[in-house]
Amino acid sequence: MTRALRTSAITALAATSLALTSCSGSALQQASGSSDTSGEAVEEVVIGALHPLSGASAADGQAMEAAAQMAVEAVNDAGGIASLGGAELVLASADTQGKAEVGQSEATRLVQEGAAALIGTYQSAVSSNVASVAERNQVPFVIDVSNLDAILDQGYTYTFRIQPNASAMGAQGADSLIAMSAAAGTPVRKVAFLHEQGNFGQATLAAFEAEAEAQGVQVDPVISYDATSVSDMTTQLQQVAASGADVLAVAGYYRDSLLVSQAVQTIQPAGLNAVYGVANGAYDQPQFLTDAPAGGAGYFDANYHWDVSDPRAQELAARFEQEQGEPIRTSAVEAYDAVMLIADALQEAGSTDGAAVRDALRASDYDPLVVNDGPVSFGEDGENKNAAIVVMQVQDGAVKQVFPEALAESAPVYPASPVTP
Repeated sequence: MTRALRTSAITALAATSLALTSCSGSALQQASGSSDTSGEAVEEVVIGALHPLSGASAADGQAMEAAAQMAVEAVNDAGGIASLGGAELVLASADTQGKAEVGQSEATRLVQEGAAALIGTYQSAVSSNVASVAERNQVPFVIDVSNLDAILDQGYTYTFRIQPNASAMGAQGADSLIAMSAAAGTPVRKVAFLHEQGNFGQATLAAFEAEAEAQGVQVDPVISYDATSVSDMTTQLQQVAASGADVLAVAGYYRDSLLVSQAVQTIQPAGLNAVYGVANGAYDQPQFLTDAPAGGAGYFDANYHWDVSDPRAQELAARFEQEQGEPIRTSAVEAYDAVMLIADALQEAGSTDGAAVRDALRASDYDPLVVNDGPVSFGEDGENKNAAIVVMQVQDGAVKQVFPEALAESAPVYPASPVTP
């Protein structure tokens, strides 16, 4: 069946003539004074959005909130959820502050106030707690950003993730590096892997190392650090320089990954062909071009990303920048996709019943605006089987998609010495 809501935030959503179907009531319907059990149209469907609107990650959280609201407005402008009699979406926002316990309490509040579905949350620890709330209350939860594998290792049936998890990004990151370097005529031989010591860094390392070594590439040394307290990466880069590695892979967050770029410039390790982010929180961010030495020229990042080759995504990005005064972030596009995925499931289910929406999500073939190997396809564990990464590189003062060729804006420059004169 063709999904009626598979469109962008810019183009009008296709109108449908699906008949209103009945389903079990919910707290949301009781609160709104309407019910889809009696054959009446549902007036509103609330989607709860949980993001860090304050704190260290507020910039991402606020951008995600803005994009989610854009998706809600797109659905409503096109007539709402046709199979629910034209019900409008309402975004109910909650500030997690980036704290797991706050996210859990706010998710509970949103569900109690009638949210039919949840999206969020940016931090994996927060998403873990929200997933438990969603499962307990049988409310669908679509993770927009959070890559920790363990979130979906609990046997949950109401939580779904669009983006690749940490293990997928590690494995795909290694495979892409090997293929890209070989195509450039300078095959990678030895990778030094620098990673934050938490669950994200460990999972990314394990998958990257397994894939690289399976293809005959040595991963050594492996160096971990505490992302919350590290203030200088000079010592770590001295170890990398002494190792003779020809690529430095970095799995970290923004601040610590920026410190790596500063240490690279200071130490200037000889023979280093590339600094290669793996699910990196800095090397594909617009602010990295301003903050990094020499604008971060040549740095790579293998990561989930909004698909700049997709005209729908291009339109969304242009509108976002016009309205918000800043370039769109991938995290924001993920939040947009999460809302549209839920809208698609509501349309398909013709119901706000949690189990019905969950089943529609599980059967989804939504075409996202983020890089994906085809439509969204969820496995029994809620992971998107078609989730994919793309390799980006800082070129000419901009972050560009460079690999694979089908998604490339320009060819990769490899080797790309990260040291500037």
